[in-house]
Amino acid sequence: MRAYVIRRCLQSIIVINIVLVIVFLMLHMSGSPGDVLMPEDSSLEDIEEFNKAHGFDQPLHVQYYRFIFGFDNGVVKSKGVIFGDFGYSYRHELPAHELVFEHFPATIDLALTAVVISILVAIPAGVLSATFRNSWIDYVSSIGSMFGQSMPNFWLGLMLIIFFSVYLDLFPSSGYESPIYIVLPALTAGLYQTARITRVVRAGMLEVLGSEYITTARSKGIVEWIVIMRHALKNAAIPVVTLIGLELGVLLGGTVVTEVIFAWPGVGFLVIDAINNQDYPIVQAAVTLLATIFVFINLLVDLIYAWLDPRIAYS
Repeated sequence: MRAYVIRRCLQSIIVINIVLVIVFLMLHMSGSPGDVLMPEDSSLEDIEEFNKAHGFDQPLHVQYYRFIFGFDNGVVKSKGVIFGDFGYSYRHELPAHELVFEHFPATIDLALTAVVISILVAIPAGVLSATFRNSWIDYVSSIGSMFGQSMPNFWLGLMLIIFFSVYLDLFPSSGYESPIYIVLPALTAGLYQTARITRVVRAGMLEVLGSEYITTARSKGIVEWIVIMRHALKNAAIPVVTLIGLELGVLLGGTVVTEVIFAWPGVGFLVIDAINNQDYPIVQAAVTLLATIFVFINLLVDLIYAWLDPRIAYS
């Protein structure tokens, strides 16, 4: 088990380093950073001065070293990415990482709420659908899952706003001032995940319920709900855990469409604004943070694998 954990941690560190290289090259893919970041009416002298002040006139490997470990040339100071410093936002004139961290709690609230909604609805629906196969419960669950996966987020969000905000006036349509503001964005972000998780739970349960050890447990007279919850659901949980982990990572990565529709002040909304204004330090800080969180979630999912099935850790 220890060797498995160490191996997965080392793999995660390698992935994060690859992400840092990609994030660093992001600013150089369009040519000179000064040409990209400076106003269109800037003179060549202004662009050259800007490149020199920020170290963009140095060789690429030197720039990468400074990007990671920071530099101080008397004009621009940086502690480097290793200390969480991605430089200053060119539009807001504030540290990029501070702006990202300022918006990140809103994204966490939205993502966790959406995932909780998905789990609370999808797992019972999938278990009941598999347990009562070919019944009305199974048909309703299957149709609901297909409908949920067929709805684009932007359409669902607009329909929820029209129905619950405009016609019924039950929930606010945008902003984030109190817990009630999270209801519609969380439903919009969570219903698609609910449909996918329900289908995976149903498929896994159907496979497990046909196994010999389930038949043996029933023949011993064990209560049916114990057979389903303790024996069947746990053994069907590995693909479900995988999907939930991936969905949480995607949601934490910024539900851009949902945040834009509801003017939700999360990281996705911030990144879209930064891209429109070519504010690359914010984009770099957001991508690095979200990629690191995604890698951490995948590492956590792998460790849960090993707990659910010890054979994985020793394979």
